[in-house]
Amino acid sequence: MAVEVAKIHVGIAPIGWRNDDIPEIGKENTYKQILSDAALVGFEGTEVGGCYPSDPDELNKELSLRDTRIIGQWFSGYIIRDGIAQAKQDFEKHCAFLKAVNADVAVYSEQTYSIQGTDKCVYTEKPSFSNAEWDALTSGLNELGEIANRYDLKLVFHHHMGTGVQTKAEVDRLMAATDPKKVHLLYDTGHIFVSDGDTQEILHSHFDRIAHVHFKDVRGKKLEECKQTNKSFLDSFLHGMFTVPGDGDISYQEIYDYLIQNHYEGWIVIEAEQDPKIANPLEYARLGKNFMDSLRKFK
Repeated sequence: MAVEVAKIHVGIAPIGWRNDDIPEIGKENTYKQILSDAALVGFEGTEVGGCYPSDPDELNKELSLRDTRIIGQWFSGYIIRDGIAQAKQDFEKHCAFLKAVNADVAVYSEQTYSIQGTDKCVYTEKPSFSNAEWDALTSGLNELGEIANRYDLKLVFHHHMGTGVQTKAEVDRLMAATDPKKVHLLYDTGHIFVSDGDTQEILHSHFDRIAHVHFKDVRGKKLEECKQTNKSFLDSFLHGMFTVPGDGDISYQEIYDYLIQNHYEGWIVIEAEQDPKIANPLEYARLGKNFMDSLRKFK
């Protein structure tokens, strides 16, 4: 009997072509090239990158020409640093744009104290929040989740290396203190594998909150080299720590089967920060898509 996969959509993130943290990387790749490559390979959509136009009409025209979709977009939040009033104002604009381009999710990351864009060692110098800061973050996220809901979007929180919500324990705390109708989880295989050395516990513990999935693979040997040399997050991906699923050391069949068996509905987005001069974006997009097709085989 065939496994039902009709309610899962497979897309790709633009960070294989362009990287917002290091704008000079891949600057020769335009958003039109990214959309065209993704459509050529057979992805149903892409997330929004920093090089994408801010005019919904322009973007919608290019999407229509390629019969493709926008999935969602990253939002750097500073609830703790700037307060909820400023965050709500910025997030409202973010959601209005996503609604105009028919997206499904707003990807939220709390960037207060983040070291992901710095030269600090991402393995030993991650930030943490005080109890008062946790309270401000979780109550603020509930308010932002209400905004997302009004725009028919889901706020999906991205646990991320180098931030105050990176580990499973931190995700546990965030999920326990937020409203499941307003705040959802983005499950990122690569980030939790690098952080905790495991991909299963967070998937099983918080499956009911997962509304978006990133499949990012990790090259174990490269990861160990990065740890031994105290690399930053940026230097780690430039060293080749991340790759598309099927090209690293994470076992994906078990993850994918669990999603299917528990009736996950939504996007699985192929993602890997890499230097496009070393890892040809089209080649790796095809590699990731072929691997996804192998996971989606009939059981």
